[in-house]
Amino acid sequence: MLSASEKEKIELEHQAAKLFLRLYEKQFNLPMRHIWHNQPSKPDVSCYQGEDKLDIEIAHLYGSEKEAMAILHRELSSETKENLKALLLEPIETRLTKALQRILANKALKHYDSKRVWLVIRNANPFWRNDDIQALQHHFAMPTPHPFEQVWIIGDMQGHSGLTQLYP
Repeated sequence: MLSASEKEKIELEHQAAKLFLRLYEKQFNLPMRHIWHNQPSKPDVSCYQGEDKLDIEIAHLYGSEKEAMAILHRELSSETKENLKALLLEPIETRLTKALQRILANKALKHYDSKRVWLVIRNANPFWRNDDIQALQHHFAMPTPHPFEQVWIIGDMQGHSGLTQLYP
């Protein structure tokens, strides 16, 4: 039986995958269909890109663990609240670059039983948008080696600010 946090994680991944497929399909006019969730050793979800199977690893960009707690409406200790205040003093560009590089570095270490894997990152931080990501795109470096054919980022939780390809 799954814990509440595991169920929440799977639901967030599924929402992100559905949103990505809809945005990708709209942008490239290529059908993306039939999402199903995978077990560990496989990427989070699989689908069909046209006629071809595609596996997708999902990540959420929060900024920091403390920001994630606030964004996910967790109870915050006074220490966490102070840490969040301190983060506001750091330039947004620096925080965004560090947070995204941390995700790319962690995901690059993964290995999957799959032929084609894309990494899709959904930005969950309300202080950042797709324009911010595109403006800093030249600061992001995909570590090598890594298992991803492509890396995409959804600019916000609802996808209103668009989709950006980070790699290749």
